[in-house]
Amino acid sequence: MEQLTPREIVAALDRHIVGQADAKRAVAVAIRNRWRRQQLDDDLRREVAPKNILMIGPTGVGKTEIARRLAKLTGAPFVKVEASKYTEVGYYGRDVESMVRELVENAIGIVRATELESVREEAERRVEDRLVELLAPTPHSYDVGAGSENTPERHERTREKMRAMLRAGSLDDRQVEIAVEQKMKAMMMPGMGPGGGGDMDFDLQGMMEKILPKQVNRREMSVKDARRVLFEQEVEQLINQEKVNAAAIELAENLGILFIDEVDKVVASEGGKGADVSRQGVQRDLLPIVEGTTVQTRYGYVKTDHVLFVAAGAFHKVSPSDLMPELQGRFPIRVELSDLTKEDFVRILTEPKTSLTRQYEALLKTEGVSLDFRPDAIESLAEYAFNLNQKTQNIGARRLYTIMERLLEELSFEAPDMKMGRVEVNAAYVKERLEEIAKDEDLSRFIL
Repeated sequence: MEQLTPREIVAALDRHIVGQADAKRAVAVAIRNRWRRQQLDDDLRREVAPKNILMIGPTGVGKTEIARRLAKLTGAPFVKVEASKYTEVGYYGRDVESMVRELVENAIGIVRATELESVREEAERRVEDRLVELLAPTPHSYDVGAGSENTPERHERTREKMRAMLRAGSLDDRQVEIAVEQKMKAMMMPGMGPGGGGDMDFDLQGMMEKILPKQVNRREMSVKDARRVLFEQEVEQLINQEKVNAAAIELAENLGILFIDEVDKVVASEGGKGADVSRQGVQRDLLPIVEGTTVQTRYGYVKTDHVLFVAAGAFHKVSPSDLMPELQGRFPIRVELSDLTKEDFVRILTEPKTSLTRQYEALLKTEGVSLDFRPDAIESLAEYAFNLNQKTQNIGARRLYTIMERLLEELSFEAPDMKMGRVEVNAAYVKERLEEIAKDEDLSRFIL
């Protein structure tokens, strides 16, 4: 996990997300506290619980984007889930414990990637040896007669030439035949796995692979493709999977981050009938996981006591106080994300390294068309986005996607036939393509 100070985390988030300083600061401190906890002695470390965060704000203001960017920054195990896809045990839907299993899977990917780098050199050496053997197989016997061409020395020289050609890539198109192990697929029973009412608490696939005989097929492929397949085979042999599993569980327990989006969707409405019963049940099922419990996974038992939970929701029709009191108490840090203003839209279109304007400029440049957004065009686009959010449904920064697509629809269609050219997007250009639709409120609801 990269050790960033809170100020560095905020600065990194600022490069991609406009505004929302309070949310960024809260997240930055929470992440830094993970590192601080790791520096404590064992007795005190066990007592320091993570300070979970509840982010409140309308859609499209940056809640999910903050979480997504945070995952890339920290390199810690991270899973984003939607609370609305879970249901109470006994109802159709996913078991809430499956989010912890997903977190462990994510951690295994991180640990495995680290282990892979440590064995890469040895794996590549073994792959090269196997390819040389396939291209210049060792004969069963050698001639010992005088002047014989089939001698160990001659064969070794041939192999070295093959090795040099392999490294140069000149044999990449040569065909070789390799053995590929076919894994037997375990049949899914109703109610098991992703499509059913919960996840398997044991590794059925792993059990079936051990019981059923391995099926090995011989396939012919190019050296280039064979190198990739053989590399995977060698890595499997070199990596200690038990060690990876143990390290991944420890990583998930101590540094894991679970982002639960749409948490307001599991608040029961007044009356609490029908689907609302299950929603309230999801809160009850979430409570022990957030408080700290032990979840059984196919890789071992995982404790959630020190997993950091970040919950987010728009809370349009309900308020955080409508959540179960016990669950509310488990999210001591609350930050409210503000609505986006016209000035925010201007910054969103210009400041981030990968802003929408830069994306469209790069996309059309591939067709030889140079796109130039003038400052008055940016102002005009921001004004349209802000006004439409006020008049129709407020969807935050996502409004810019629909506006930009409508603005550049014709140009994107014609660009391949233009070959070369420069297009200046100014306020007049924006007005010409958006004015009529924006005026008609009914039409803008459907198109913008």
